[in-house]
This record gives sequence, structure tokens and C-alpha cells, in this order.
Amino acid sequence: MKDSPHERDGDRFRWASVAIFGVALSVRLVHVWQIRRAPFFALLLGDSRSYDEWAQRIARGEWIGHDVFYQAPLYPYVLGVIYTLAGRSLLAVRVVQALVGSASCVLLAGAARRLLKGTTAGGHAAGLAAGLMLALYAPAIFFDGLLQKSVLDVFFVCLALRIIAAITVHVNAATAPGPARGVRPQRDSAPDPARLWIAVGLAIGGLGLTRENALVFIVALAVWALVVGRVRSAALFLAGVAIVLVPVAARNSYVGGGFYVTTSQFGPNLYIGNNPASDGTYASLRYGRGAPEYERQDATELAEHALGRTLTPADVSQYWTDRAMDFITSHPGAWLELVGRKTALILNATEMVDTESQSTHAEWSWPLRLLGPVAHFGVLVPLAVFGLFVTWPLRARLMVLYALMLAYAASVVVFYVFARYRYPLVPFLVLFASAGLVGAPASVRERRVGWGCAAVVIAAAIVCNWPMFPPGLMQAVTESNLGVALQEAHRYEEATTHFRKSVALKPDYAPAYSNLASTLRLQGKVDESVATYRRALELQPDFPDAQYNLANALLEGGRTDEAIGRFQTALKSIPASVDVHNNLGIALATKGRGDEAMAEFREALRLDPRSPIAHRNLGDLLDDAGDTAGAIDHLRKAVQMSPADGAVHYDLGSVLLKAGALDEAVAEFTIATDRMPQSAEARNNLGIAYGSLGRLDDAIEQFRRALAIKPGFAEAQRNLAMAEAARRQGKARRRP
Repeated sequence: MKDSPHERDGDRFRWASVAIFGVALSVRLVHVWQIRRAPFFALLLGDSRSYDEWAQRIARGEWIGHDVFYQAPLYPYVLGVIYTLAGRSLLAVRVVQALVGSASCVLLAGAARRLLKGTTAGGHAAGLAAGLMLALYAPAIFFDGLLQKSVLDVFFVCLALRIIAAITVHVNAATAPGPARGVRPQRDSAPDPARLWIAVGLAIGGLGLTRENALVFIVALAVWALVVGRVRSAALFLAGVAIVLVPVAARNSYVGGGFYVTTSQFGPNLYIGNNPASDGTYASLRYGRGAPEYERQDATELAEHALGRTLTPADVSQYWTDRAMDFITSHPGAWLELVGRKTALILNATEMVDTESQSTHAEWSWPLRLLGPVAHFGVLVPLAVFGLFVTWPLRARLMVLYALMLAYAASVVVFYVFARYRYPLVPFLVLFASAGLVGAPASVRERRVGWGCAAVVIAAAIVCNWPMFPPGLMQAVTESNLGVALQEAHRYEEATTHFRKSVALKPDYAPAYSNLASTLRLQGKVDESVATYRRALELQPDFPDAQYNLANALLEGGRTDEAIGRFQTALKSIPASVDVHNNLGIALATKGRGDEAMAEFREALRLDPRSPIAHRNLGDLLDDAGDTAGAIDHLRKAVQMSPADGAVHYDLGSVLLKAGALDEAVAEFTIATDRMPQSAEARNNLGIAYGSLGRLDDAIEQFRRALAIKPGFAEAQRNLAMAEAARRQGKARRRP
């Protein structure tokens, strides 16, 4: 029996799918292989580092966690599973992501084949084109090589599109005229529609756990289910979504005592994208503190300081939501102008980065160098616009895609625009672009599109490729972030090189100057560090971290009066900073302003009662002021909170020694010498405590060990001589 045309087409497309997967995987593996020696391969930046640390905790068994999720949780858990099975292999992660990204290309090809069947593009050709376009799309290759959740974003979008395409086949079959008598209808091989509705719900639920704003898809698809199916279809879809999201919401409720569907960062993100200073992209709540480890901390501290009370995650989110809504309602004109800018940004060819830029990775990867100039957003969008004209006859079938695209784009515009935030739009755009690319010859030949279409496409090309950012900005951000990672790894010379490259690319980039100054300070180049901090503040006067770090450098360089002024300036922007209050207290104490210093240490402890360094500093100052009981109280708290810190044990031992609590002093000095075996001072004081207890042999041993560590230690030499003399006198008195 001969195969039917339908079956032959299916076999042919299966081979096409294998080819698409092979091309996509080959290009991605070449990219991964080429970047393996790049500094950013092992030195993770921004969210990548946060996800890696989270995944390591999961791999160690911390599956439930302790706080409400602040970032979408699915990707760290996937990463944690990989670490559990293969160890912490960043190469293995990238290979797995290459496989996932290649599978996305095949899923999109299958969706395009079914959805675009009947256009001038032809289903098979459009599907092949869509799969290959995503396979060779430079940003897709770039994102699939990052330790970022974007690879899962696009996978779930492509999976959902593939299932939606299968649903449309059943919808069309159900509404098409019946076959002539005696003619057997052609049946598609897709599963039962009920399972398809549940499956698309599962896919959208998974997407919601990687990209929170994608939850808008739920509304669009639920309405579509009601329109093309019935209430049962919508219920099945929502059941699929609930299977994924309800356990996460229950977990958040269990650990956080409130209702959070996925995460608790709605309010801060809404405010970042909707405030008087917003430019449509990301700007941290405190300038220069865009790292993930600061986001929740800053949002919480600022909200609690403003309201004067401790807040739950829901309270923090509501505070920032209220501030955003206040801006929107009180400045509608400025907000509409901002919305217009964000709309332009979401269409712009520039890939707006928050951590790593494609251009930096392209220096190491020939796939990105070759494909980057042609396979980018500025080419994709005009092609997709043309594809919308080509596929217009199928608008009833494709209406759900229009709704999903518009809903998601609006959800990005509501917040702020990043390359990875708009990335889930790429599969939709590729699908329409493939129709435009493949259907162009026939459409032009048969005059199905006219001058109006050409004008719209040209206008789209101009808008998308209009320069909105200074050249070099994205790469400058990456170089600065890479320098920070190198600095934290104590690779100061390399860090300095990358910071200097960042300021060469963008001479007015204040964070790079501030980071460079910090590295210079760590290298002991205090004067050069101070000058570089000043340059950062010239460019960005409202830069509290630069003010704070400049104050520390000035204090280190002996310019205490100016340091005090800088600390006070920093506090105007970050009044809830424990570190600034603490270091201001140190500077004030250095100038003999003890009462003011104590006030700063007490304020630091009011903000964070568990700050060991503030307890220690206040304890030391109280000791100097003669308040021995108060000093002991705070130093004991410091020891409880930081038991591994030998210096705290040393300070407590010193006060106990002065107070005559000799046995306790011995205990504290013993711990101090264990924690700081090379501290001659700790050995000397332990010897004094032993000597005061009459344990002269133990005292002499400690004095000798102190001198072995520090041969010229005059105090230990005197104490040793006194102890040896006392021991000789004791022996002489015991002679008959």
C-alpha cells in the first residue's frame, strides 16, 4: 500500500526536524567550545552567580529553602538537578542547554508547519525556515550559552506554540465541512484535545516559573479556549496551569506566611520601570547596586526606613507598587512618554544587557561574530511585519498568536526592557518572519502585497535600527561586571584591566570608575583610588556606594575629617545602611568624638541588632570610656554572633582581663589563639592571664611563643623576663 501524501509529508518533515536539530546543536556546541577559555566561562556574573549559588544549595539538599522566592525558581532547580547528577560542571550545564535550545528550534518548526499551512509560504517550507532561523539567530545562541533562565523561557514558549498548533488542527477539523460520502477523512496524529489543553496549561505554568510576567499568557489562552472550545477546554487549561503553580504558591505561603503565586518582586520591578527617573531600562533602587544580592535587601531596607516598621515581603511589594501608581496617576503625561520610550526599546535592534553583552562573547565565538551582524532583532522584526501581511488570510487561525504577542509585549512595557525580558517574543517573531521570508517571492509575483506593505516594513526597519544607546555601552557594562568578579576572586591586576577597558569604551560610566577605585584601594594604591572615586562622583553625584567607599579610602589615608563628611553624605541616600553608620562611628572615634561615635554604633545596632562588628566597636568604645560592664555585654553578643572571629574573642578577653575575670579571660584568649595562631598579641595576653593566675610555666610558654612569632615584641620580652624572675624567686622560697 502506498503512503498517503499526508504521511509522506510527515516523514519528510521528520527528516527536516533532524536537520534543524543538528544545525542548531552544532552551532551551539561550537560556541560553547570556543568560549570555554573566556574569563566569563567560569567567573559567573550577576544573576548567573546567584543561580549557581542557589543551585549548589539545592544540590546539597536544601530543596525547600527558607524565604519566599524573590527570583523565578524553576531554572535554579533545573541547575540543581544537573549539579546533583553531574557535579558542578559549568560545561555540562551549557551542553544540556545547547540540547534544550536545539529542541526549541524543532518545536518551533513543528508549530510553524501546522500554523502556516495554506499560506504562500507553505507549511513545510515555513516550518523548515522557522527552525533554521531560530537555530542561527545570534542572540539565541548567546542566551543558550549563559547560565540564565532564558533558555527555558524560549523552550516553554516554543512548546506552547507547538501544542497550540496541534489544538488548531482539531479546531479546524471540527469546524470544517464534512467529507463527501464514501471518503475517509484524513486524521492528524496529535493527541486528544483534552490532553492538549492540559499540556498547554503545563507549558504556560512552567513558563510562569521562569518568567513571571508571562503569567499574562494565562488570561489570553483562557479566553481563546472559551472562544474556540468551551468552558471545559478553559477549565482543562487552567487545571494544567494549577498543577504547576499551586505547589509553588503553597510553598511560598508555608515559608512566608502570605500568598505569592511565584515571587515577591512585583512591586520593586514595577517601580523601577515607572518612576520619575526611569528611562525604560533597569536602574537599581540604589544607584550602582544592581547585583542580585542587593535587590531584595535594598527594596526591603528602603521600604522599612520609609514606613518606620518591619515589613513582610508582601508589604515591601505593596509599598513599591503604591509608589509606582502614585507616579503614574500624578504624572500621566510623563508616564505616557515613558511608555512610548519603552515601546521603542522593545523593538530596538540593540540587545539591552544587565550583566553580559553579546558583543563581549563574540570576541571569543566565531558563530556570534559571523551571525551577529545579520541575525538580530533589527532584521527579525521587519521580516515578521512582512510575514504578518503574508499570513493575513489566516488571521482567524492566528488570532491567538496576535493576542499572546501583544499581551507579553505589554507586560514587558509595564515594567522595563531588557534583552532577556523581550526574548520570549522571538519565537513568535521568527514564526511570522519565516512566513515572510519563504512567502515573499510568491507574494510579490502575485502582487498580494503592495506599496503600503512595503512602506510599513521600511518604517519598521528604520524604527528598529534607530540608535538609542551610545556605542560601546553594553560592552562597557560587561567589562565592568567581569572586573567585579575578578576582583572578588582576588585577581586584582586582571580586574583593573577590565575596568580600564570599560571606561575606555564609555568614559562617563561612573560604576566602572567606582569599581576601578575599589580595586586600586585593595592593591594599596590609596591616593589613586581616592582620585578615581572622585571621578565617579563627578559623573554621578548621587552615587552612595562611591561616597561610602571614598570615605573609607580617605579614612585609610588619614584624612579623617573629610571621611566623616563623605560618610554623612552617603547616609542621606542610604540612611538604613549599617555599614555606613558603623564606619562613621569609627571615624568619629578616631577624632575623639566618643559620644557621637557611640550614637552611630547604637544606630547601626537599632537597624541590625545582630551586627557583630557594631557590637564589637561599641564594646571597645565603652571599654575606653570606663564602662566595663557595658563593654563586656556587647562583646559577649559579638562573640555569640561571630564565634569564628578570633579578634572578637581577643577584645572580650582583654576586657575580662582588665576586670579581673581571669578564668574567663584565659578561655577567650585560648579561643583567640586557636582562631589566630600567628597573633603574637593574643599569645602575650594569654600569658598575662596565666601569670595573673599564678600559672607561670603556662605564661612563660605563651610569651616564648609570642616572641617566636614576633621576635622584636618588646612587651612580650618584658613579660617573659618578669615571669622567669618570678618563677626563680618562687623556687628560691621553696628551698629548705
